[in-house]
Amino acid sequence: MDLEPLSIGNEVVEFEVGDSAGEDDRTSLRDDLVERSASSGAGDLSSSDGDPILEPCEGMEFDSEQAARIFYNSYARRVGFGTRVSVYQRSRRDGSIIWRQVVCSREGFRRGGSESKSKRQRTITRVGCKAQIAVKKQSSGKWAVSKFVKEHNHELVPPDKVHCLRSHRHVSGPARSLIDTLQAAGMGPSGVMSVLIKESGGVNSVGFTKIDCQNYMSSSRQRTLGSGVQLVFDYLKQMQAADPGFFCAVQGDFDNLAGNIFWADANSRKNYAYFGDTVNFDTTYRMNRYRVPFAPFTGWNHHGQPVLFGCALLLNESESSFIWLFQTWLDAMSGSHPVSITTDHDRIIRSAVAQGLPRSRHRFCRWNVFREACEKLSDVYCSHPNFEGEFQSCVNITETVEDFELCWDSVLERYGLRNNEWLQLMYNARQKWVPVFLRDTFFGEMSIMQGAESINSYFDGYINASTSIQVLIRQYEKATARRHEKEIKSDYETLHTAPVLKTPSPMEKQAASVYTRKIFKKFQEELIETLAYLATVIKDMESEAVYQVAKFGENREAHFVKADVFSKKACCSCQMFEFSGITCRHILAVFRVMNVLILPPHYILTRWTRNAKSDLLPDDYMVGFPGNPQESLTACFENLRCEAIKYIEDGAESMHSYTVAMDALQIAAEKVAASKKHGFGLEQKTLTNGCKSQSRCTEQDERIQELTSELANASLRCEEYRRKLLAVLKDMEEQKLKISVKVQNMRLNLKG
Repeated sequence: MDLEPLSIGNEVVEFEVGDSAGEDDRTSLRDDLVERSASSGAGDLSSSDGDPILEPCEGMEFDSEQAARIFYNSYARRVGFGTRVSVYQRSRRDGSIIWRQVVCSREGFRRGGSESKSKRQRTITRVGCKAQIAVKKQSSGKWAVSKFVKEHNHELVPPDKVHCLRSHRHVSGPARSLIDTLQAAGMGPSGVMSVLIKESGGVNSVGFTKIDCQNYMSSSRQRTLGSGVQLVFDYLKQMQAADPGFFCAVQGDFDNLAGNIFWADANSRKNYAYFGDTVNFDTTYRMNRYRVPFAPFTGWNHHGQPVLFGCALLLNESESSFIWLFQTWLDAMSGSHPVSITTDHDRIIRSAVAQGLPRSRHRFCRWNVFREACEKLSDVYCSHPNFEGEFQSCVNITETVEDFELCWDSVLERYGLRNNEWLQLMYNARQKWVPVFLRDTFFGEMSIMQGAESINSYFDGYINASTSIQVLIRQYEKATARRHEKEIKSDYETLHTAPVLKTPSPMEKQAASVYTRKIFKKFQEELIETLAYLATVIKDMESEAVYQVAKFGENREAHFVKADVFSKKACCSCQMFEFSGITCRHILAVFRVMNVLILPPHYILTRWTRNAKSDLLPDDYMVGFPGNPQESLTACFENLRCEAIKYIEDGAESMHSYTVAMDALQIAAEKVAASKKHGFGLEQKTLTNGCKSQSRCTEQDERIQELTSELANASLRCEEYRRKLLAVLKDMEEQKLKISVKVQNMRLNLKG
């Protein structure tokens, strides 16, 4: 349900009670508890052998309510009991939850009279246990434990039986993919479960029961969608009729659904034409148990904001279905492969990407890898509080392959993990998720640490585990409209507000006029940092030089930059430019030594500039798009916006061009007003009335062309002067070398 913020002006809270049906209800806690790793609150939990270790306590803080619930559920798994979400409180100011209670699954008592309504006698599961945890939202935004009751009034479940508890049963994403594949091959629940037990190393390691497997298989084709499938189809047909650039495909047909559904509107396809160099395929629904299997393709626009490239409903998670999805998505994007794609760490998705997108660099989402590490290495995380930090530092911070190998080996040795199968598996796949192996490829991230975050961002706050198929379309439209609004706002701020310059550098001024605001701030940070860096030549050749660049007093953390004197191209060992498209501080420090005052054009990626969406699309991207702008209001708006940005940029270059632009704008405004008022019948009259002004504009256009030609000639002369200056500098270096040799010879003669 979409809740609007309440307009009540005080902080009186509304008290609500959660589902009290518990294990008698058909609604599982799995729709409530989203398993995501929480950076705060993680610590040692009570182990099965009874060692005294960290447990929840009052005052313990978490980044979110969800993180607190995950922590308590993980604690419960190791102690030996199940959990259930109980009551919560909402703020009447904005309707958000500000207090939450999670209890033992055996809390309370069964409602009276329930036995008479059921023919089957149900086991008594509730015994009035008081064990619980309560968390409250603080003014800082964090959640703190306000109450913790440890004692239980019943026996705890032994470790080999804990997987039978409802809150600890979960059909994971990889397990779903395997079940779909085996089911497609005609295997029944018993056979599927036998394979899962064998693959997992025992029934205790599967993570769910045969009943869970059977329930999943019974609804695999259209699970959780129900009658909402027709709603989706109606929406897609409506969009196809209204938007000629709308792309939609179904694995099968609309009347006989056999697989997945994919769609992309005109804006998504155009956005891909501008920003499709790196793509994220978000399958968060698989690990977070979403009711709707919704998976979007996203990327980053020129403001560093999430941008949409298409969406899919995955009713089937077999390898062939993923291959179909990637190939269909690629067809919608005119067959243009992205430079890189980031997905979940999954064997089936990995194979599908290799077959569907063979020319793209595939990367696993590091956030998902770290999350899986919390599950696979839970005993290590519990018994060694420092392991998580050391493990993540080994992955995120190491600068070279050699450093990573040494650090990885050291961590395995220190914590006795050389024989751990999961770590060995991840080490074998290290080139697909460890940053040091990926820095030579563009992923569009402003920092290496950004990749350690979840790729689920575009629909964050709009679609979650409780979103139904009936609500999905509405939330999808809200999210796209809100993202578009944010992009327009950022465009406006970039064009109409000037950033604060912190140095007299011409390069900073140039970057401020070229980049969008967010990208400029990142570049400005790198430029300012060069003031503390020294660039020293360690190898000087005729046209190239190698520099050692290090922060003053920190030579041990030096980077090496190879620079071409004539082409002004440089390559840094940190590979920041290759990874993010932003010139690093080390190259900028070398440019300062080389007296390069303006950033060379090849170091300005168009996708990060304010004019990133001003260029015309290639012809192949126009196939299927509206031939006439009047066919699509969205296309009209987008085309006018792009042309207006170009017009403003050109018209603001000088007072002369500004005057010309304003005159032309006045004529255009009169034509638009006339067409709105009287229609196209007065078009000829409007042209006649404006002929004098048009004649004046023609003369001014000719003058602009003359000035443009003079500017081009001046640029050629400057380039010639630059070549001559470089020749003089080269001669001076040669003379300096000769004089140095003579001085050295004279010193040797004097000593002799």
